[in-house]
Amino acid sequence: MKANVTAASSADAPIARLAVDIAFGHYALAVPRDARARLAIGWLTLGVSALAASGLLAVFLALARTPGVNRFLPAGDFFRTVLVAHVDLSVLVWFVSFAGAVFTLNSTTRALALGRAALALAVLGAVAIAVAPFLDPAAPIMANYIPVIDGPVFKGGLLVFAAGATLLVSRGLFASPLVGVRLDGAGTLRFGVNAAIVAGAVALIAFAWSLLAVPRDLEARAYYELAFWGGGHVLQFAWTLLLLVAWLLLADASGVRVPISPRVVALLFGIQLVAVFATTLVYLAYDVTSVEHHRLQTWLMRIGGALAIPVVAAAVALGLARRARGGPVPVQARPLLAALVVSLALFGTGGMIGFLIEGSNVKIPAHYHGAIVGVTIALMGLTYWLLPRLGAAAPRAKLAVWQSVLYGAGQVMHISGLLWSGGYGVQRKVAGGEQVLRTTSEIAGMGLMGAGGLVAVIGGVLFVVVVALAVRDRPRAR
Repeated sequence: MKANVTAASSADAPIARLAVDIAFGHYALAVPRDARARLAIGWLTLGVSALAASGLLAVFLALARTPGVNRFLPAGDFFRTVLVAHVDLSVLVWFVSFAGAVFTLNSTTRALALGRAALALAVLGAVAIAVAPFLDPAAPIMANYIPVIDGPVFKGGLLVFAAGATLLVSRGLFASPLVGVRLDGAGTLRFGVNAAIVAGAVALIAFAWSLLAVPRDLEARAYYELAFWGGGHVLQFAWTLLLLVAWLLLADASGVRVPISPRVVALLFGIQLVAVFATTLVYLAYDVTSVEHHRLQTWLMRIGGALAIPVVAAAVALGLARRARGGPVPVQARPLLAALVVSLALFGTGGMIGFLIEGSNVKIPAHYHGAIVGVTIALMGLTYWLLPRLGAAAPRAKLAVWQSVLYGAGQVMHISGLLWSGGYGVQRKVAGGEQVLRTTSEIAGMGLMGAGGLVAVIGGVLFVVVVALAVRDRPRAR
């Protein structure tokens, strides 16, 4: 009798597991090993290279803002020119490149030639953006979302990169797989990726619309600010959707059961899509130079992300809390878990700082550093997940965990220094003597910022090292 009960319990276990998967979702994706994988590797290579280059430039930025050191470095336009390249490489090129890898892996095999053309253009554009500060040090324009060096090398590179991104999104729309109506965890993740592609397409339309509508006779700073405002806001939806996909996938791969239904997640993704499509209504209703256009774009971004992000973050955090009581984490899952935890913490910190912003000071970069780095670390963790599935070796677990910890700790120091100094009114986008640091507290805050920046750079370099070692140690075909 006892044996029968045991056998019945064993037979019921898979059924119970299936019930949990249906209720909560098994958030995993299959990775193809054909020409799509080779194209995705190209996009990942571009993204990692962009992060490496931006990390080198970040050393100059951190030193230029660090009291006692900054007097040995040029400030003014040099600082801002390097800052432009750093921001565009670490945000625009890195995010678009990683999106290229994810879009490609999520696609069918149609129009692969278009995907290869997109990658080639993106590489050419990224190289021009990286070398522009040294070959053509024109006036830096510190516009939000996409800062610009107002010279032919940089603007030409940005245009070529935009052409590559346009081809990437166009292929994504053409080659995206059907999701179906019976959504499981995998289908929901595919829907999230498809939604990010749609957000990218709407962002490109918004950029083109603004560039055509903004008067060319405006001062350069005002022109680029207006030209990139609408499209830049929509792009945040694309990055947010990829962030949520990464959180769910990393949680699942780490053995964390996320207590949220795939249908609920899909609904949250859909709400974000509604906000994306509403962007076109703003363009139709108000001129791109109007205050209403500016405010409504900001409002849509806040409303669109106000529901999906906290709900998914809370569900993942609850799953993590439950997993903490479930015994040791497998070695190869530890890098994924570390990246997930650090990403959640930093993104949440950046979001909370946003409520503390008053005026134009370094609290603003503290806010977006938290949010952007939160996305970056999640994508780094997803890179660790992808490596063995794309033919590389699994990342070295201990080194990869330390990478997330160092990168996250450095960014916390960096953000804390900026937040502290912002409370004293230290201005953003300046360096050296332009900062006008008057008190010991201001100097201490910016010193903490500089030290944190250098620690974060070490963590960023370590990411490149972990990826390079995994590629070097890949299994050899016999």
